[in-house]
Amino acid sequence: MTRTMPLTALALILMAGTTQAETLRFGYAQNATPTVEAMQKFGELVAEKTGGEVTVQFFPDGQLGGEREMIEMMQGGALDMTKVSAGLLESFNPIYGVFPLPYLFNDQDHFYAAMDSAEVMGPVYDATRDTGFVGLTYYNSGARNFYTVDTPVQSVEDLKGLKIRVLQSPTAIRTIELLGATPVAMGQAEVYTSLQQGVLDGAENNEFALTVARHAEVAKHYSYDGHTRIPDILLIGTATLDRLTPEQRTAVQEAARESTEHHKNLWDAAVEAERKKAAEEFGVQFYEPDVAPFRKAVAPIYDEQTDEAKALVQKIRDAGGAQ
Repeated sequence: MTRTMPLTALALILMAGTTQAETLRFGYAQNATPTVEAMQKFGELVAEKTGGEVTVQFFPDGQLGGEREMIEMMQGGALDMTKVSAGLLESFNPIYGVFPLPYLFNDQDHFYAAMDSAEVMGPVYDATRDTGFVGLTYYNSGARNFYTVDTPVQSVEDLKGLKIRVLQSPTAIRTIELLGATPVAMGQAEVYTSLQQGVLDGAENNEFALTVARHAEVAKHYSYDGHTRIPDILLIGTATLDRLTPEQRTAVQEAARESTEHHKNLWDAAVEAERKKAAEEFGVQFYEPDVAPFRKAVAPIYDEQTDEAKALVQKIRDAGGAQ
């Protein structure tokens, strides 16, 4: 389906123009501070490693639209790079549907071990090449947990009948169905109003959604069930990558990996700060339910996967010591 680019988005890009250097146009949605800092670090490293031959110009905070729109702009050549949730990428290649699978990773250490593995992630990053873009690296987006307006989620039974916002991902939708809630797929920008107006009973995301997106103003109950750890993926258009020299491509790839390490150094302290802010400034209450019944409820989803997905699941489990 062909979409018309918003006039404001087109104007922003045209105003950026071109210079004698190669300028990579990088658009992204609203993000937590550590991720913004990591992307900025990427830009600094690209300029440093190429001696200024390649620079990065950012279009932050959804100036050019939502994550899907920016992927489509990248495919059409109007944008060079973007950063999106792996959950969204499932609709561009089914292999990304593995990452929203519930309880895929044992913990954060397992997550890093799997995501840093070239054997695990190399084929995944390359899977969308024929679609017009490839992955360069990932950023931690934390564990996704349930947060609600009225009913604290302390058991699977508490989810029954609740309308829960999920990513626009078939796997995420199926997970919520197995847990007995009603999934409502929508963009991040619509969540606050939907919680406020009762269209949603709750949502699922990391702690930054409470503070950065200010969802804690309407949703006061946050439950650490940790059902998913869905990475963010840094993408670059294949046409953009192909027009760089081999040396420039290497510099961009190195800068991407180093920006991930920079992100790791910032993440944990930032999460703790946001949790504290949510509790002290917004009055959010935090809960730690027994996750065993949650795991049992969603177990059938693994039997429903394709052979390709099951193979990737096994690689990921092996990276952290299969359980």
